[in-house]
Amino acid sequence: MQPFLLIGLDGAEPALVERWMDAGALPNLAALRASGCYVPCDSTVPPATFPAWTTCVTGVNPGRHGIFDFTEIPPGSRELRFVNSTFRRAPALWDAVAAAGGRSGILGVPATYPPEPTPGFMVSGFDSPVTTRPDASFVHPRSLYPRVRAWRFADFQESRIGPGWHAMALPRLLDAIDRKTAIACDLLRSERPDFFMVVFGESDTVAHHFWLFHDPASPRHVPDGPAHAIRDVYMRLDAAVGRLIEAADDRCVVGVVSDHGFGGAGAGVVHLNNRLAETGWLGFQPGGRSLAKSLALRLTPPGLRGALFRRFRRQAARAEAQSRFGGIDWARTRAWSEELPYFPSIRINLRGRDPDGQVDPADYDRVCADLCAELTAWPPIDRALHRDEAYTGPYVDAAPDILLIPALEDGYAHSFLRARGGPAFRRIAPSEMLGGKERGMNGVHRPTGVLFLSEPSPVGRATLCDVAPTILAAMGVPAPPIEGTSLLDVAPVASDDALPEDAPRAPYAPNEERIIEDRLRALGYFE
Repeated sequence: MQPFLLIGLDGAEPALVERWMDAGALPNLAALRASGCYVPCDSTVPPATFPAWTTCVTGVNPGRHGIFDFTEIPPGSRELRFVNSTFRRAPALWDAVAAAGGRSGILGVPATYPPEPTPGFMVSGFDSPVTTRPDASFVHPRSLYPRVRAWRFADFQESRIGPGWHAMALPRLLDAIDRKTAIACDLLRSERPDFFMVVFGESDTVAHHFWLFHDPASPRHVPDGPAHAIRDVYMRLDAAVGRLIEAADDRCVVGVVSDHGFGGAGAGVVHLNNRLAETGWLGFQPGGRSLAKSLALRLTPPGLRGALFRRFRRQAARAEAQSRFGGIDWARTRAWSEELPYFPSIRINLRGRDPDGQVDPADYDRVCADLCAELTAWPPIDRALHRDEAYTGPYVDAAPDILLIPALEDGYAHSFLRARGGPAFRRIAPSEMLGGKERGMNGVHRPTGVLFLSEPSPVGRATLCDVAPTILAAMGVPAPPIEGTSLLDVAPVASDDALPEDAPRAPYAPNEERIIEDRLRALGYFE
């Protein structure tokens, strides 16, 4: 089996990578480009973390692998359920490698919690937006935990961004890259898996929060700040790429990929539910949304949030649902939005599917078409499309009914934020410029990432669906049912291996909720 090393740089932006390679600041990526190939790589719709990385490792779109977001809405409810690795409905690269008798080493891939007992080892990626570091439950086999306990996600809060925050965050991001690189190189040298994959999230985090310093043309630009922070993180990641290649088997084929790209946020703010209320699609009720979630996040230490989240997922889901759904009068609502800043979308309040549904199923197609036309004509939206235009497969019905492609204003994206009443579109206040999670971050995801291979390729552009078949072709491993195509001159051998559609899911159990419920209630996490 030909060994393969895949390095994920979450959110690495093609324009920045190309500029800094040409300037000599990213010599290891430039060497891959020179000896193999470099192509832009199109992400999923929308370019969001969980569906994008899952598409990367399965070679199929979200309608076939079933992962659309951190959460899903169970049929017939107004609740949320946090997804996990057992919700994935398609085989991943490590499944194909195991079926061929090989071993994998997987570090930090999002949407892999809980870790799968694959031959080799796995350290899961973050399982929620509040997780900052893994515990032993992230590691397979658990005996490996002492060797990886220094692994970090973003081990600081990203919501309340104020004076001194950036000076604190940047050195911690650089330190996290060094920690992860040391752990990955140690395991790569000692374990020698056939397939090794590691994902670094620091390129995503730094772009979310430091874009306004980096980009002088940004409407949010702050001239007195760490202007080279993003470049410094990219350079440290380039060094990590070099160290990992050095630690790998000399026979390794190497790939570097990002799940999406990045760009700047502008001065516009969109409140989708306010727009739906203005145009008669949605009604609000008195009381507004609950403050339970924001209060809990404000009072809970960042290092504790992930542990509380995993232990009390049902309560966390309840608070998140109240944050998204509270204040909507369902009897007067035909369409509504969860108002996710990274996933702008609309759901139809469909009779027979949704509690208090108002739209007759016979009118569903017409309603979707009318609303798509209305939203596409609204300047903040470039395009509104039905989910069937973006996805194919047996799990499309789990997606929102309508997906929104945001318009850019002078090259910059609007921020999509939650509101209950007020204008549908406004300009950002000076106090909001720095942003933060759920506050309109100053750097946002864009639909095109990067892909490098140490082997030449005849193609000039790729999609995330192409990554898995390319790797399996290079390794000589049979590929399960897959949508993408190999970027190499050789295609993978087809295999019939697939996860059965009724493969068991493992939602989080009620007994995970017990020990510190009183403490969470005291923090305001519950009604």
